Order: sequence, then structure tokens, then C-alpha cells
Amino acid sequence: MNLNELTAHELSEKLKKGETTSVEVVSSVLKRIKDVDAKINAFLLVDEESAVTQAKKADERIQKKQAGPLTGIPVAVKDNMCIKGQTTTCGSRILFNFKPPYEAAVVEKLRSEGAVIIGKTNMDEFAMGSSTENSAFKKTSNPCDLNCIPGGSSGGSAAAVSADETILALGSDTGGSIRQPAACCGVVGMKPTYGRVSRFGLVAFASSLDQIGPFAKDVRDCAALLNAISGPDNRDSTSATEPVPDYTSHLDGNLKNVKIGLPEEYFIEGIDPDVRKAVDSAVQVMEKSGAKIVKVSLPMTQYCLAVYYIIAPAEASSNLARYDGVHYGYRTQKSENIIEMYMKTRQEGFGAEVKRRIMLGTYVLSSGYYEAYYKRALKVRTLIREDFKKAFEKADVLVTPTSPTPAFRLGEKTSDPLQMYLSDIFTVSLNLAGLPGISIPCGFKGNLPVGLQITGKPFDEAAVLKTAYAYEQAAGWHMKRRQESR
Repeated sequence: MNLNELTAHELSEKLKKGETTSVEVVSSVLKRIKDVDAKINAFLLVDEESAVTQAKKADERIQKKQAGPLTGIPVAVKDNMCIKGQTTTCGSRILFNFKPPYEAAVVEKLRSEGAVIIGKTNMDEFAMGSSTENSAFKKTSNPCDLNCIPGGSSGGSAAAVSADETILALGSDTGGSIRQPAACCGVVGMKPTYGRVSRFGLVAFASSLDQIGPFAKDVRDCAALLNAISGPDNRDSTSATEPVPDYTSHLDGNLKNVKIGLPEEYFIEGIDPDVRKAVDSAVQVMEKSGAKIVKVSLPMTQYCLAVYYIIAPAEASSNLARYDGVHYGYRTQKSENIIEMYMKTRQEGFGAEVKRRIMLGTYVLSSGYYEAYYKRALKVRTLIREDFKKAFEKADVLVTPTSPTPAFRLGEKTSDPLQMYLSDIFTVSLNLAGLPGISIPCGFKGNLPVGLQITGKPFDEAAVLKTAYAYEQAAGWHMKRRQESR
């Protein structure tokens, strides 16, 4: 097995034993990118020179016995997180030449751990999309089937991990943008509790919903990466001060007496039969492993998608008002006055989906509609949170499908935004309620993976990871993905 095919914890052991070096690991990853990324298009930027330099420094740390679990491990970063001096585009033409003068908090934390940042991954423009077809620069393909989408908006990160073009990756999740691509590409992806990970240096889409999280090849790696990026940050006013446990210490493979709730509203008509079958089988595996299965109800589920597509565009409309061609980024060359410059800059710089959401958000915030739409949506959001609170009185975690279908074909839903939005029907509720959730592989439909979503109480990522790890070890789907990739 090539070095790029191993997990972070496997590589960490080899590095500590002197069986390989970070330079060799990084070289293996860079070779893989050269070999396959022309077909997959997971990356927007690969900084080979910087990656090798970082790897040499990591090897020095390892020799001095100063290494941590991520020292020398390659990590890819979604292109809406700032890396000082490197182009950060958010997949948008309006930021095609933007080089931030500072680094995101998560990037700082990875560097302090000795991880190797290898490049920036492709994404739907400003994280608005479910297929990574809305990028201004390229469309990413699913490594499991190049004719299919990798999910979105963090499709580049998910595809890079799935194709062994990186060992770990970071994504952002506003309505399912980590979990849905993880499901589509057959990898592990986690959205932490809102506030668990600093958003400093993350380019904002919807500030009350955005959260950064890890992609990995298995749950142990996911826990290790979450360890590294979690914790308070006084530069982010929404950053939580809750203590961060060592998530890897909770991975004991034991589900005895764990109460797993099945929300009846998530097991409905319209789910692909193979997805339903895979999730049902996963629940049976958990039950055999000692978990107690209980039925719960989330009656406000039917309103989640509508509430999300009022709140998220409203916040996007506000956040994206700053892109005016004055301070940074793209500026039109064809304007006769400042008003025309603003209008043409935004018209030429933003793609169709971003314009659609800005217009929708501006509309629901406008005079006469604010009360009817935005304020009402905020009230329903509170009821959605209450639903989850009641469900967690009966269960420790909730288990549902991640997405109603496996990955669909490229171009299949680009002309029908409403069908595209339905891809997030099982994921947006966690963002609205601020809860932690993970997607792990639980089966296949043909060669396309199916994802299982596990949701936890606020700041109880440990229970989510514990459940996910126990299921992963019992079912072994992560090993099947590795066999398929060879």
C-alpha cells in the first residue's frame, strides 16, 4: 500500500518509528495529485514548494521527539479559509486574486501541530451549493464515479480524501456542506457544534450557521483532527469556552446501553430504497453491538428546509455586500461612475447561484417582508431547537440518512435549484439547531457510497464520535473503501 493510502494514525506510527519521513509522505500525496487530479479536479491550488518545506520542518520535530498525532501529516484546506499570502477565492471570480494578509485560526492551529498544508480545495462559490458545480473555476468529480457529483459545497475536500490525494482535509458546513459530500464520496465528515471551532479567517456565508469541520478516512482520524482545531478564540465572538475533551479517548468501540433515537420524520417516502436499506442495516448492527434503539419525533422537520432557505440567504445578502470592487478582489473595467462600477463588478463577479441567494435574502429582509419571512423563520428555528431538546431526553444520539440519495450525475440538477436544495433535507436541521453531526459510510448502491448521519447534543461530539467509531469497527465499510480504491 502506498503512503498516501494510509490513515493519519497509521502514518503517525510509521513516522515516530522512523519507518518513513514526512517528506516521503508529502511526496506520495503530491505524486497522487499529479496522477489523478486532472480527472477529479479536487484542488484549486497545490503549493508543492511550501509543502516540502513544511514536511522538512515536521521531520525535525519528529527527530527531536516533539511530534503530535498530526505532525508531518498532509492536510488540504477548503478555499474559503484564509492562508496568509495564498490565493483564497471561495470558488468565486470576485475573489480570483485575493491573497489574505492573515491566517484562519484553524490553519494556525494545524501549523502549531506540525501538520503540512498542501493546498486549497475546490468548492461551490461562497459555499452555496450541493454539488461543487457552482465553482467559477472548475467542476469536481466524484472519485467513486467520475460522471457523478462529489457533493457540495466542500466537494473538493471530500473528493481529495476519497481519492487519497490528501490524508486529511478541512471543510465548512452551513447546511450540510461537510456531511453530504462525505456521504457522496464514502469518507468521514463532521460538523461540530456551532462555536466549537473558531470561524476566524473563514470567509462568511451565513454567520449563524457556518462551522468548520474535518474530513478523514476513518473516525479515529476525524477525532484527531477535531482535537487539533477545537477550542475558544477571542477573535471569534461566537467561539464557545466549553472545555474540549480528547475525542480519541472516547473511541472504545462500545455501544452497550447507548440510546440511539430514530426520528420518524427522517424515514419517509422519497428516500432511495438502497439508502433506506443501508441505514436500516446500520441500525441493526448498532443494536447487535449493544445499543438500545428508541423512536423519537421531530415534528418541525417539515419546515427546516424552508426556514434554512430564508435565514441563510438573508445572512448571505448581508455578508456579501462587502464585495463591491473597492477594497479587494475583482473590479469591472467597464464603468463610467461609481454606482455602475458597483453594479457591474457584482454582476460580472458573482455566479448565478450566488446572485439567486443574494436576491432572495435581500427580498426577505426588505421592508414589508422582514416580519412575514425572516422574523417568522427565526421563531420556527427556535421550535426546531426545542424539538431536538425533547428528542435528546429519550436518546443519547440520533441516527438518520445523511442524504436521501447517493451522488447524482453531473449536470442532473443544475437547471432545477429546488431539486438541488432537497439534497440537504436531512442536514440543514443540525445547522439551524447548532448541533454536532457526523456522516460515515454505511453501504453502497453499485459503486456509489451511502452515508449514515449521527447527531449529538450540543458540545457532545464525544458521544457522536464514540457511536460512529463503534459502528465503523463493527461494519467495516471504511476498509471496503480502501480496497475499492486500490
